[in-house]
Amino acid sequence: MEPIVIDGSQGEGGGQVLRTALALSVVTRTPFRIERIRARRPRPGLLRQHLAAVRAAAEICGATVRDADLGSTAITFDPGPVTPGGYRFAVGSAGSACLVLQTVLPPLLTAAGVSTLTLEGGTHNPAAPPFDFLAKAFLPLVGRMGPRIEASLERYGFFPAGGGRFTVRIEPVPRLGRLDLGERGEITGRRARVLVANLPRTIAEREAAVLRAALGWEPQAYTIETIEGSPGPGNVVMLEVAAEYVTEVFTGFGQRGVRAEAVAAGAAEACRTWLAAGVPVGEHLADQLLVPLALAGGGSFRTLPLSLHATTNIAVVRRFLDLPIRTTPAEDGTVLVEVG
Repeated sequence: MEPIVIDGSQGEGGGQVLRTALALSVVTRTPFRIERIRARRPRPGLLRQHLAAVRAAAEICGATVRDADLGSTAITFDPGPVTPGGYRFAVGSAGSACLVLQTVLPPLLTAAGVSTLTLEGGTHNPAAPPFDFLAKAFLPLVGRMGPRIEASLERYGFFPAGGGRFTVRIEPVPRLGRLDLGERGEITGRRARVLVANLPRTIAEREAAVLRAALGWEPQAYTIETIEGSPGPGNVVMLEVAAEYVTEVFTGFGQRGVRAEAVAAGAAEACRTWLAAGVPVGEHLADQLLVPLALAGGGSFRTLPLSLHATTNIAVVRRFLDLPIRTTPAEDGTVLVEVG
């Protein structure tokens, strides 16, 4: 079979194009060649976390891969059959291990047996879903499609030091079931967590003060947690909102040169925007759900205006699957996404 040729600079132009292509290639047994990988990024080509995703995808299916090296701007990937089992995937840097999971999870959801994964690298990185988002928002929804998934964080890994580790156990099903998320339902719980590792507690206290003023939640909803044993410094603000039909997690990451107040305010604003819209699915969860729904052959959700990551994901899905994906904006600015 001739490989599909994909432009890695399309849409958001980052690692999302590569990861989605890898996942769908393995599931559908379709070879592909991707060119101009991350062409518009300051450092084009494969970084360690992207190379780790390629190698992980190849390992679970015995793929033949050409030109997969650090800095490569084009690779060819020819998958074999998926082999479930025990795997360890290490990024080898502070790159996101959560994004490596994003690559290998879809094929293992319908594999022939149970898989147990150990992933090492960054667990809480800017511009990537943190472990808590996967464990509390994304994986429970995938579990409603049939598979049983258990995720456990063993050690935090903050950017830029990394060094984190988590495990995921996947009990697959022959075929994913449809998932429809039309309503959020009543809010059943709220929680604001501020994490600090190897940094002054005053940073977390400043962030918590901003959250209290911006959100007005009950006093017991706010906690400050000092993370012991972290290989490096880290600071994360996480807002968890549980509703009848979905849980959402909004995150702000402390970074050098960014004031603590700005970190907390950004997370609070994202949370308030979602709450005001009344939709079940937030911006980042929408991006994550597209591939599982496509592999199920059907599903739908209401969300905020689609991000460039989401529209890019739709474009890549269409290259591998002959499946209609409709996006219908409403007058209030929300969007209905229908797959299949």
